[in-house]
Amino acid sequence: MAKVERPSSYNLEVLREAAAEAFARISSVVDLEVARERLHGQITTNELDTYAVEATLFEGRIVRVRDCSRTLKSIIKQRSDKLADFSVMQALHDIAREVPRPDLQEGFYAEMYHLFLGMKGEGPGTAPGDYLISGELEGREAAMARSDELDKLWEDIEKQMSRFRHGLEKKIIEYRRKRRGKVLSQLGGSASDWDNWKWHLRNVIKKPTRLFDLISLSKSEKKGLKLAEEARLPFGITPYYLSLMDAKRKDRDRTVRAQVIPPASYVEYMAAHRDNPHCSFDFMLERDTTPIDLVTRRYPSIVILKPYNTCPQICVYCQRNWEIDEALAPGALASDEKIMEAITWIKDHPSIHEVLVTGGDPLALANKKLFWILEEVAKIPSLERLRIGTRIPVTLPMRITEEVAEFLGKLRRPMQLEVSVVTHIEHPYEVTPEMFEVVERLRRRSINVYNQNVYTFFVSRRFEAAALRRVLKRIGIEPYYTFNTKGKDETVDYRVPIARLLQEQKEEARLLPGLSRTDEPVYNLPALGKNYLRAYQHRDVISVLPDGSRVYEFHPWEKNIQQQKSYIGTDVPILDYLRKLEKVGEDISQYETIWYYF
Repeated sequence: MAKVERPSSYNLEVLREAAAEAFARISSVVDLEVARERLHGQITTNELDTYAVEATLFEGRIVRVRDCSRTLKSIIKQRSDKLADFSVMQALHDIAREVPRPDLQEGFYAEMYHLFLGMKGEGPGTAPGDYLISGELEGREAAMARSDELDKLWEDIEKQMSRFRHGLEKKIIEYRRKRRGKVLSQLGGSASDWDNWKWHLRNVIKKPTRLFDLISLSKSEKKGLKLAEEARLPFGITPYYLSLMDAKRKDRDRTVRAQVIPPASYVEYMAAHRDNPHCSFDFMLERDTTPIDLVTRRYPSIVILKPYNTCPQICVYCQRNWEIDEALAPGALASDEKIMEAITWIKDHPSIHEVLVTGGDPLALANKKLFWILEEVAKIPSLERLRIGTRIPVTLPMRITEEVAEFLGKLRRPMQLEVSVVTHIEHPYEVTPEMFEVVERLRRRSINVYNQNVYTFFVSRRFEAAALRRVLKRIGIEPYYTFNTKGKDETVDYRVPIARLLQEQKEEARLLPGLSRTDEPVYNLPALGKNYLRAYQHRDVISVLPDGSRVYEFHPWEKNIQQQKSYIGTDVPILDYLRKLEKVGEDISQYETIWYYF
């Protein structure tokens, strides 16, 4: 594939050069529909010629031509114009005829530039695993050459992963032992309090500006915390999780901080829309999938049960944090009557074979109430799996005592009822020996532990998620889902283009052994649920907006069961994302193939 240097900026002239042949073909045409037919024909002809000219064309080029041609054809369709409420074809036609388009921004030119280069099998960037063994070698000689290349490849992978520290390193363990003492001193606790989960709950930090006295903070962090306090947004950090933050700001704890310290943009949006929960807060449209209070049902054989509507720690990007009044809010637990009504409703629907008890965080409840709820759920005759959704292994691992583990083990009925814990670990720096101990405690009772990773900006650097998978497997946690960040307006600072997760899966995750990359990449759709990103049949790029945002049409999983509308969703611009990476010190030339994932 011909190497193409990245332009210093993306503009009209850069696009004109990349798409010269296409613009020449449509510049003399006045009628938009004739121009559309001509451009579609050129794309098709170019694609056919690419496959016909050379018998041994470099595979990467073939894929690039195929994917860019498919995407270009999709975004110039009349149907796409209507669905996206913007016409890429009209914009290209105007550019070809030199009609001014002041609405088009650099992000748009960047997308079009890469698409038209890719259509010709050109464009910047190579993947970490792209190397070529000479076709003249064979047998042992070829195997040895391949092995040498694989050694070089893994050496580079290890170098990339080594940038991300984890909590099982001896130096980090020792540092955090000292941090623990500091946190206890700051909060008035003694050494004996640390293993007492009730002490941690009593000392959850609920006042945002209290952090000013506990760790060093940047100006932007202080601004976000101050605004959150003024807006009276729910806020909470456990003492244990505070000990995972470095006393002085260092890059290694950036993800830990970002999970709980809200940016100003988030606070301002939340405060401005607090009286309008139907904006983007309820992004998953749970109001349309709640057949009875406390129950959400999107799929045939599984439901969500939410008896407790709060947590000891509030995650900024949580899909339900807008419903929470405060961390550990009094009155957040539903009444026994409401809980039993919900469980009875589930019993009355024997097609349901799995219940996910979540919230809020159910493991923040006292044992008596927690055990009662889980026992009642476990009695449902049709149940095959009881799943508990909790962040407690991350935010308060000492809560999972021997008593809790033993109780969960007793709920399990071999060959009849599986009991699983699904947690949410974002970064290797959150993994600790304490977490390992509780995972071991659960696994000794045959309780499987899975992880769901939300792929936010703060965990999206090269091989950052891969490093997490490796360390999770070391402590016995199975990677389960990687969720592309939801399209919520208030969390735009956390969002990552879908193309980046696709790139991560293809260029980073796939280089790990199969048992380390068991997670499925998904994007959650309002009311419809999970759209599996691994298969392109589940979505189409239908437009690129003037700011460079891709517009996707996501196809519902139940499209063959009943009439169901597809979901039209707008992504964040790739160019904006790359520039954010650059600001945190990343070499964005290492990400250039991102443009060719759709």
